[in-house]
Amino acid sequence: MGQSAGGPRFALLAQVRAYWQGLRHGTALPLRETIDPRGIAEALESTFLLERVAPGIARFRIAGMHLHDLIGMDVRGMPISTLFDPAARTRLAEGLEAVFTTPAILELWLEAERGLGRPNLEGRMLVLPLSDAHGKTTLALGCLAMIGGMGRAPRRFAMMGLMREALVLEAGAQSISPADPDRFTPMPALRKITVIGPDGRHQNPLKFPPKLRLVHSRD
Repeated sequence: MGQSAGGPRFALLAQVRAYWQGLRHGTALPLRETIDPRGIAEALESTFLLERVAPGIARFRIAGMHLHDLIGMDVRGMPISTLFDPAARTRLAEGLEAVFTTPAILELWLEAERGLGRPNLEGRMLVLPLSDAHGKTTLALGCLAMIGGMGRAPRRFAMMGLMREALVLEAGAQSISPADPDRFTPMPALRKITVIGPDGRHQNPLKFPPKLRLVHSRD
């Protein structure tokens, strides 16, 4: 890790999102089979593939080495909630369910717990929906970019902020039906960005706290 403030690793999120966007045809979601690791070679150690296994629950099918280092073991087959402290898991589940059912792009602002042998570590996570072989939205491509010292594993994150960006699919595109249609506030027909701050309240994206400022830059 050991990145200085300025966050070169956060640039990985932009690379992964640009690659994902380049695989879309019109408004359709990219197919899992079109993901080529060579297209995101610089970000591979920080990327992962998720599979939805139940409402609000997704597990790692593939995960880069930085995620293994974070927990101290191979995370494949584990739920993504393993990376989060218990207080963050309800909001994580709601965000994940939006990825698969709206569908939506999910961005998270994260901060790891500190302690002996566990220095400051901040993260940004991006989760992007994919279509599976049956045209259903049961998979997602993700990237976890981190700034700071990895320290002693395991490291788990608190959620400092969450942003959901609803997507509009082309006519005929499919996604799974929500298990609980009332779980989320209905989205309008056009794209909407929802920002949820540390206190759990919705915020104006243009007034996002400075600490959470955006940094631009296969089996």
